[in-house]
Amino acid sequence: MDIDVKEIVKISHELYKRQLVSGKAGNISVRTKLENKDIIAISPTLKSLKDLKEEEIVLVDLEGNVLTKGKPSSEVNLHLEIYKARNDVNAIVHTHSPYATGFAFSSKKIKRLEGFGKITTPFLEEIDYLPPGSIKLAKNAAEAIGNEDVLILKHHGVICVADQLKEAANLAEFVEDIAKTQFITHTLNLSEDI
Repeated sequence: MDIDVKEIVKISHELYKRQLVSGKAGNISVRTKLENKDIIAISPTLKSLKDLKEEEIVLVDLEGNVLTKGKPSSEVNLHLEIYKARNDVNAIVHTHSPYATGFAFSSKKIKRLEGFGKITTPFLEEIDYLPPGSIKLAKNAAEAIGNEDVLILKHHGVICVADQLKEAANLAEFVEDIAKTQFITHTLNLSEDI
């Protein structure tokens, strides 16, 4: 399988347009096989997904060795640990979308609704805050995501995983829409009838 850097760039731009990332926040990656070895194509550090270019995508192996020019996202270990833990995951989207991240910074949880697969728990899985880019965050996230496709990082953001990059991006959008709906519902329920 070849690395489709055009798709990575296209999805990066779409995430920005959908307002799921802003500034230089957020990162995405795709796993592929090259010569029977797992290779990860990941967005670079300190680069906005808004205007990411094909030549800026960084390739690393599962040990984090950089195989091309450029510096991978500061969250590269987060991606690598999830890939190591989940053979079924070939794409990861990490966003700081406003509503879902708002929930991550609050005591409220995002309800699990249809679209997240089989409903086995009432809320999306979440983990306590750990410093972004840290190995501890990477390992805790990889363990906590288990068989889930979404993980809320408290005081940080959202991780969505899937077999395909487009599916992970669509899931990130769905999480944001559900968070927005829950926020609006909560606000309306607090207001008095006029």
